[in-house]
Amino acid sequence: MKSVIVSSMLPLALAISATAILPATGSAGERDKQFFQSVEGKWVGPGEIVAGKYKGTKFTCTFTGSSPEVKVGMTLDGSCRVGVFTQQMKATVEHKGRTGYKGTFMGGAAGEGLDIIAGNVVDPRKVVFAINRKELNGVMQARIPDDQSMIVTVSVKVDKQVVPVIGVNLKRIEGAPVGKLAKN
Repeated sequence: MKSVIVSSMLPLALAISATAILPATGSAGERDKQFFQSVEGKWVGPGEIVAGKYKGTKFTCTFTGSSPEVKVGMTLDGSCRVGVFTQQMKATVEHKGRTGYKGTFMGGAAGEGLDIIAGNVVDPRKVVFAINRKELNGVMQARIPDDQSMIVTVSVKVDKQVVPVIGVNLKRIEGAPVGKLAKN
């Protein structure tokens, strides 16, 4: 049963989660650059599918964010895990002039993933954008309430209503000693 989740719903759900912190359209101004820089580094955290057929499925993701020196955009590279199953994840987005931000996750909708088709950086701590795969249309929001955490909410359009389906809470681990034991 878990392999069915990994092979069918998990790549789509995690694709949405992994790309959630990427902006999709708008001008490539200073606000956009600030947002991209704020997601650079290493992130880890739990997520859960909160609606639909796989409601209650929990997963954990680890990502490294980077941004190019010349262009405006970023890449997130890492993996997400459900139980003993791990799925590699990679998302890339960059500013494409008048067309705004465009990007792909796991090869985009033509492959196993999603296309990033529209959106904008609302402020240096928040991004909202549209995602698409065949008949699936969604909206993703990422908030960075402080320098050490990021909250991602993914919603999909069902009929004429937008329904939240995935929540992810990431913590920055960059610079944190791995495996450090707590003192008694």
